[in-house]
Amino acid sequence: MTTRTLLLRHTAAALLVAASLVALPARAGVFDDDEARARIEQTNRNLGQIQRVLDERIAAIEAQLRSQGLVELFSQVEQLKADVARLRGQIEVLTYEQEQSQKRQRDLYVDLDSRLRKLEAAPGAIAAAPGSPAAAPVPGAPPGTIPPTAVPGAAPAPGTVTPPTVGAIAPRPNAAAPEVSSEQRAYDTAFDQFKSNNFAAAIAGFGAFVKTYPKSPLAPSAQYWIGNAYFAQKDYRSAIVAQRQLVAQYPDSQKVPEALLNIATSQFEMKDGATARRTLEDLIKRFPQSEAAGKARQRLAIR
Repeated sequence: MTTRTLLLRHTAAALLVAASLVALPARAGVFDDDEARARIEQTNRNLGQIQRVLDERIAAIEAQLRSQGLVELFSQVEQLKADVARLRGQIEVLTYEQEQSQKRQRDLYVDLDSRLRKLEAAPGAIAAAPGSPAAAPVPGAPPGTIPPTAVPGAAPAPGTVTPPTVGAIAPRPNAAAPEVSSEQRAYDTAFDQFKSNNFAAAIAGFGAFVKTYPKSPLAPSAQYWIGNAYFAQKDYRSAIVAQRQLVAQYPDSQKVPEALLNIATSQFEMKDGATARRTLEDLIKRFPQSEAAGKARQRLAIR
C-alpha cells in the first residue's frame, strides 16, 4: 500500500470523525426542542382541562342562581310591586274620604252658621207681626200691663173698644233698617261665595265685612269663615292667623271653640302634632262643654 493511499484513508477517517462531532450537537438541539414542545403541549392540555372545569362550575352556578336565587328575587320584587300598588290605592281612598269629610264638615258649618245667624239676628228682628193688631195700653194701668184684648180667649173689659181685626196697623219705620239690610246683604254675598267654593272671593268679602262692620254680631262669624276659606285652600298658616285673630278680637264669641279646633286641624296638616295637641288640650280646658271640645277629645284619643 502506498503512502498516498494511507494518507487518503487517514484523511477520510479524520473527516468522518469531524462530521460525527459536528452532527452530535445539532442532534441534541433537535431533541431539546422536541421536549420543550412536548412540555408546552402538555401544559396547554392542562390549561384546557382547567378552563373546561371552570366553565362547567360557572355554568352550574348560573343555573343554580337562575333556578333559585333569581326566581326568589323576582318573586320578592313582584310582591313589593303589589304592596306598593295596594298602598297607593289605600292612599287614594283615604284622600278621597278626607276630601269628602272636609266637604261634609264644611256643609255642616254652613248649616250651623245659618242657624246661628238667625239666632243672633233674632233680638233685633222682633217686631209686631204683620196682620196682627197693636196692643194698646189700658188707660190708668201701670206701664207694661197687657190689655185684656191682647190675651187670647179673654173677654174685652167693660168700656173698652175692641180694635178692628181687618187692616193691620203698619209698624213704624225703623230708621236702622237700611243699615242692617246692607250689613246682612254684605255678609250673605260673601257667604254665598264660600258655599260656591269661590274661596278667594269669600275671603275678600268677609274681610271687607269685618273692616266695615267690626261691631256687628256677624263679625265673629265672618272672621271664622275667613279662616275656613284659607283652610279649604290648604293655606294652613293663613288659616291659623285668621282664627287666632278671631280668638283675640272676639274672645266671648260662640265661634271661639270652633276656631281653636280649626287651628289644631291646620297644625296637624302642617305635621306639627305636638302643637296641635296643646291646642286641643287648651280648647278642652277653656270650653269643656262645647261640641268642639268633644271633637277634640276624640282626636286626642285617636292620635
